Amino acid sequence: MHEIEQILVLFLAAVVLAAAARRAGAPYPVFLAIGGALLAFVPGAPSLHLPPELVLALFVAPILVDAGYDASLRDLRDNWAPLVGLVLVAVVLTTAAVAVVAHTLMPTLPWAAAVALGAIVAPPDAVAATAVLRPLRPPHRILAILEGESLLNDASALLIYRLAVGAVAAGGFSIQAVAPTFLLAVVGSLIAGPALGWLAQQVLVRVRHIPTAIILQFVWTVGVWQLAEHAGLSGVLTTVCFAMTMAQLAPATIPARIRIPTNAVWATVVFALNIFAFIFIGLQMRPIWMDMARAPLQQYLTVAAAVLATVIGVRIAWHMTFNAAVRWHNRRRGFSPPRPMLRPTVGSGLVISWAGMRGVVTLAAALALPADFPSRDLIVLTAFLVVFGTLMIQGFTLKPLLRALKLRDTDPVAVEEARGRERMLQAAFATLPAAPSPAIELVRKNLKMQLGRPLHDGSSPFTAFGVDYDRHYFAAVAAARQTLLAMRKFGDIGDDAFHALENDLDWMEVSDPLRAANADATG
Repeated sequence: MHEIEQILVLFLAAVVLAAAARRAGAPYPVFLAIGGALLAFVPGAPSLHLPPELVLALFVAPILVDAGYDASLRDLRDNWAPLVGLVLVAVVLTTAAVAVVAHTLMPTLPWAAAVALGAIVAPPDAVAATAVLRPLRPPHRILAILEGESLLNDASALLIYRLAVGAVAAGGFSIQAVAPTFLLAVVGSLIAGPALGWLAQQVLVRVRHIPTAIILQFVWTVGVWQLAEHAGLSGVLTTVCFAMTMAQLAPATIPARIRIPTNAVWATVVFALNIFAFIFIGLQMRPIWMDMARAPLQQYLTVAAAVLATVIGVRIAWHMTFNAAVRWHNRRRGFSPPRPMLRPTVGSGLVISWAGMRGVVTLAAALALPADFPSRDLIVLTAFLVVFGTLMIQGFTLKPLLRALKLRDTDPVAVEEARGRERMLQAAFATLPAAPSPAIELVRKNLKMQLGRPLHDGSSPFTAFGVDYDRHYFAAVAAARQTLLAMRKFGDIGDDAFHALENDLDWMEVSDPLRAANADATG
């Protein structure tokens, strides 16, 4: 029971740190990393361990489903070249470079373990980067590349990780032996993921009870991962394909009354998993830090510092080389994207190169190593210091870099959203009867207010209407809520009636500012 109380205190402290990060305008993983580092020095902190096979399913699978559900297939196709470079080439180069550096500095580290370390620290995490960048409204192409990379590079890195861990267990590694298994895992995952996504959708579409629907989503998420692992497939690739299939099918069949609370629950869960990951890694660090003699600790810190420099340097070297090649190609052949987007520049290359912060996937992969894995303490320590170092160095400098470069585009998302609003408004008006009536006029006014309002400017003919409507509407809802609270306080109504009426007011209140609420929850 004492350990449960300690974990609750740690979790509360992490929530406070995340709130402080938002107040300071910094990505919350930066402050969580600081808290995780401090946790290693807290006397009397509990010692917690999770089974290795549970760690990736618990931490990585829900995060991949959340990211895969939000991924844009169109943006992935539009930016396929830089994504392939980052997802495949950069991951392989980083893994190889880290393995060489770690093995050179510590020759007793087996090559397979060195490759596992490289795969663990190879995949960047877009959570911290996008938390920094989104409020500054960077070019959409940069965000699309970073988010697509974060989704797909986990698959390539964890495939290498899985092979390296398997090589350690088998006592050796042979390309001829693993190549067929590797190809089968990739192909099988690309088939199983969409098939499971379709099957899950056939089940979920029949569920109308909100808590049941949300629980089933998490059951499917972890179940798909476990099924893939037991079948010898890639849990990451299968889960990503599963999530992207669900994202294409669900919007047409899942009602809004389920989608609204589902979004809030998923945002909360992903936030909580990030917190737990930093708590667990901090608790893992304490015995490593305290039990290590001075000489090995100094050697381990040297290896960690070298790996951190390698991770940052390889990404910059690769992507700036790729960026230079793309700019040279555009000068010779011209730049003709399928839709308006920022032309690749030195500045955009620098931002993408510098947005290589590591996060929860790196922590989870390190925690998932078996207890008897060679040099596990070194790998866990190095993984945490790479996450901590990239978050501190790049997390606090990415915003000034973007501001200094002054990168701007035509805000294609806002343009497309305005176009979509106009067409939806026209389609909605077309369904209304031509004969006027008070009810039809009220529907027409509500449609103008909800669909006709632009996001960033005042060019819409309905802008003034919408602003005036909002002011009076939300003032009226607030007055109704105060009356409801007073009625319960003085005993005029009981709690059953109170909660029913409160639910009605809540739906009225969230009907318009829901997007902002979701952004606050995930940002």
